[in-house]
Formats: sequence, C-alpha cells, structure tokens
Amino acid sequence: MGGASRAEKRRKQQQAEERLRRAGITPPTREKDNRRTTFIAVSTLAVVALIVGVVVLLTRDTGAPVVPTYTATASEGVVTAGNGPIVVDVYEDFLCPVCERFEERYGEELTTALNEGRITVRYHGVSILDELTDPPGFSTRAANAALCATDAGVFPAYHARLFDEQPAEGSAGLTDAQLVAFGTDLGVDIGQCVTGAANAGAVAAATEAARSNPAALNADGQFGTPTVLLDGARVDLGDTGWLQDALAR
Repeated sequence: MGGASRAEKRRKQQQAEERLRRAGITPPTREKDNRRTTFIAVSTLAVVALIVGVVVLLTRDTGAPVVPTYTATASEGVVTAGNGPIVVDVYEDFLCPVCERFEERYGEELTTALNEGRITVRYHGVSILDELTDPPGFSTRAANAALCATDAGVFPAYHARLFDEQPAEGSAGLTDAQLVAFGTDLGVDIGQCVTGAANAGAVAAATEAARSNPAALNADGQFGTPTVLLDGARVDLGDTGWLQDALAR
C-alpha cells in the first residue's frame, strides 16, 4: 500500500487548481497579497479553505513512506493482510478513481496499524468496472495480477503500484505486459499467472460474493467501490476518523 507518486500528486494538484479556476476561485499562491485579502468576504474565505483543505488531504505528501512489514495471503479471491483483532474489509476495483483516493488517504494509516498487529485487512479485488475499458476486462486482469503478486510475496508494493499507475476509465487499461513488468520490478516473475488469468475465476466469485453481501450494500441496495466494513459493519467514509476511532476503542 502507499500513496501515489510525486508526479501524480502534482498532476492531481494542478487538476484541482484548474477546477477552482473554472469555478471562479483563484487558487492560493505562495505570495500573500494583504491588500486583496482584506476585501475578501469571510464566506468566500471559508469556501476556499474548505476546498483547499480537501485538496491537501487527498494529495498530501507525508514524507517518508511507511514500510510494510506485515504478511499477506490469498484465498478464494480475497487477500488477507495482518492478523490483528480488528477486521477491516476493503472492497476495491483497481479502475475505480475513488478507490485510488481511498488508498492515498488511508494507505499509510492501514499499513501502520497492520505493522503493529492491531488490525486484519481483507482486500476484496472486484471487477464491477470491467466494461469501462476498451477492450473490456481490465478490472479482472488487475485483480488477478494482485492475487498473483500476493502468492509471490509482494502484495503491499504491487497493490500500491496498481493505484500509482491507475489508468483512466474509458482507456485500454494496462496491458498484461505492464502488469507482469510491475512484478519484475519487484523481483518476482508472475508472467504465467498474469497471462494465463490464473485467478480470473476467483475474481468473478469474489465480485459476486460482494454484490450478494447485505452488509456491503448501500441504502439503495446497490454495491459500489470503495466499500469498507469494520468488524462486519459498513463504514461511513464521510467520517475520515473512522479508523483512528476504531483503534482508540
């Protein structure tokens, strides 16, 4: 697990600033203009502070990354990381942009808690967005590759790489050669596992299980990603303190 690359963070920051400009709001700069600030309405300042705060939260650079020391195993399409008493289920699709932001926001918190033996995280790689690549199927291929990487002993770093290099919806997705190369970069050979779609059946089963799990459905009875369960109960991801609150109990 881990955050996006520095280049990707800069790209997202630039996109966020462009959205502010299109909304008629000047992004904050390093230079202070006291005369201008004096005449800005308090309400406008509050809006800007809120937007910038969200941007900083989602693109923050926390310095040196937390190095994963926990173990991870795969069974029936689910990766189980760590062995702590608090159980967190994370349902994710590797094409889902909100899943990438979830990983960026909570990846290091989860890694720290896993390293300390305080939680168990079950990662459910699902394929609900298969039709959003051309050709279809990237979600399945990426989830399959993550399971291949788990069996090869490099799940944390591979999981992070999939989100660091996440393709856009509507694109062709990453090729099998690229997915294999990610493993090669980490010192493992997952070529046959990836190109042979060794875990495709397990991904399909995990996806169906997620859609059939009442605890994972939203108020409208629909399943989407990311979905997080804490000891079996659905987490409100609007509450950014959900993990720290659970650890403090």
